[in-house]
Amino acid sequence: MFFKKKTQEDLTPEEKLKALNEKFEKKRNLTGIAAKLCSILAICMSLYHMYSSGVHMLPQFQHRAIHLAFALALTFLIFPATDKQKNKVPLWDIAAIIFSIAVGAYLCLDYMNIVFRMGDPFTRDIVIGAIMIVLVLEATRRTMGWPLVIVAVAFLLYAFLGHLIPGTLGHRQYEVSRVIEHMFLTSEGIYGVAIYVTATFVFIFILLGSFLTETGGAQAFIDLAFSITGRFRGGPAKAAVVASGLMGTISGSSFANVAGTGTFTIPLMKSVGYTPEFAGGVEASASTGGQIMPPIMGAAAFIMAEMTGVPYGQLIVHAAIPAILYYVAVFIMVDMEAAKLGLHGMNKSELPVFSKVFKDGAFLLLAPLSIVYMLLAGYSPIKASVTAVLIVIITSSFRKSTRLTLTSFLRALDLGARGSLSVIAACAVAGLIVGTVTLTGLGLKFADFIIVLSRGQLYPALILTMVASIIMGMGMPTTALYIILGSMVAPALVKMNVPIVAAHLFIFYFGCMASVTPPVALSSYLAAAIAKADSVKTALQGLKLSSSAFILPFIFALSPRILLLDTTIGAATVATVTATIGVVALSACLEGYLIGSLSLPLRLVSGVAAILLIDPGLIGDLFGLVLLSTILLYQLITKKKKLASKDEVNFLE
Repeated sequence: MFFKKKTQEDLTPEEKLKALNEKFEKKRNLTGIAAKLCSILAICMSLYHMYSSGVHMLPQFQHRAIHLAFALALTFLIFPATDKQKNKVPLWDIAAIIFSIAVGAYLCLDYMNIVFRMGDPFTRDIVIGAIMIVLVLEATRRTMGWPLVIVAVAFLLYAFLGHLIPGTLGHRQYEVSRVIEHMFLTSEGIYGVAIYVTATFVFIFILLGSFLTETGGAQAFIDLAFSITGRFRGGPAKAAVVASGLMGTISGSSFANVAGTGTFTIPLMKSVGYTPEFAGGVEASASTGGQIMPPIMGAAAFIMAEMTGVPYGQLIVHAAIPAILYYVAVFIMVDMEAAKLGLHGMNKSELPVFSKVFKDGAFLLLAPLSIVYMLLAGYSPIKASVTAVLIVIITSSFRKSTRLTLTSFLRALDLGARGSLSVIAACAVAGLIVGTVTLTGLGLKFADFIIVLSRGQLYPALILTMVASIIMGMGMPTTALYIILGSMVAPALVKMNVPIVAAHLFIFYFGCMASVTPPVALSSYLAAAIAKADSVKTALQGLKLSSSAFILPFIFALSPRILLLDTTIGAATVATVTATIGVVALSACLEGYLIGSLSLPLRLVSGVAAILLIDPGLIGDLFGLVLLSTILLYQLITKKKKLASKDEVNFLE
């Protein structure tokens, strides 16, 4: 019997997501023994991390070695070197898998001897270290592509050859063995702070996301968003904003958010009248915001806590108001676009019933809420994450529809480990970059270079930092980018009296926004693929909708009141209110709509009002309020005259 091949329209959301994953993440089609071995390794990796985080953890160097050994072995098993190897595991990959595991075992079993001979390594240490560096670079190429690998290789070359560079950027000559030892056997290189964070906090949070997916918690977020916002004008787009924000609290990855929610929200946005490009732009911008939305904020936020010395629970408090303002801006622009197009909400019959959604799935929301509570209460992220996973497992058993079977439990463990591989690879290779910075002192030199180039002026320094963050972030994962910029650029801002939290959040924001900034707007391109839209136009829409994130960092760098730093409740409230009004003015300027369409001159005035309101200062706020109030009053009078004229015409007729 012959069957008609399914078209794109015939595919279910799950099938579309699978197809997109195959397109954007070129994974190997494992079968037979290889598939079983892969699942066993992934499940063992997840169980090991659950045991380590919840019961007993080995000394940090041993724990990191086991963590990376699991990740590299799975990477070489799942990700092929080329498309020609998608259906087989060649001997090179088998050797790489064996060596990855062997290195982990070597570092664990010979741990004490390695510690005692630190600074005087054996020849075998150097040989193994050199091979390990190559394996880390290759694993990163397979999972993340060439950009990050090229950057890492450039830094390694600087470590080896930087003594040939004249001037302040040069450094003294290091022997090859010294560089390899620093990268392999110390906590400043591959097994540095980035791998420490993925091995302790991040992996468990990724595992939490996989358990929520298996129990229906992720779908509950989406249904909850639709039940709340779906009946309003442009409802599906607003639901996409809310759902992506909620999903972002789990994954902290813009790419994962687009793939997870976009297959549902983008077709619905198109069905109510939004253009494919705008629908894709909404999903890309909303999903990108997930990386800056507490309580999880992705792997970079945990590394930020380590680099700044600010407890993670305190860090998410500082980051909360700017993240909320970002989503307010996206939400308002979505509403304005709906008003311009004359769109209406979805029919009640098409929407999930809020009471039913809340009744069936609200208990699954206890896990993310428990994270917020425990972090604010002073518990460590490790305890908060493990507790959240246990809450999901326990609460899911309350209902048959969400209850985990042995199969779904093992599948969650399997998917959690697989979902962590790209993050772990990026953090491992970022360790090579950080190792170069610490070995050569490049971080301090680069910070001084920015200060000199900006002539000690904060505004030029912030602009230079923004440009560097965006350019380096094109095609590079946010976590790796943050590690580089946090060690090289943030110190310059701190030297210029920017609070350390504000300085690190500044580079973090622009690193995140690189995923919606053309020409390499990866999140927008994925959204365009789902929407069947023009990728360039979709990227431009995503950039427009994310525009508030290009202004907010300047606000808290210049006046950190909205970060709740060195301020009173009253001052923080005033700053937040005026910044919110400024976001409305910015949205009106970009969308050309307030309570009616805005002409070009009025849009320009609205843009000026936005800058005045967002930039801290009493005089600027007052002028901004006057300008925006004038536009609003003008539109109200004009609208009233039009209605009166229309009534008069109707009366005469």
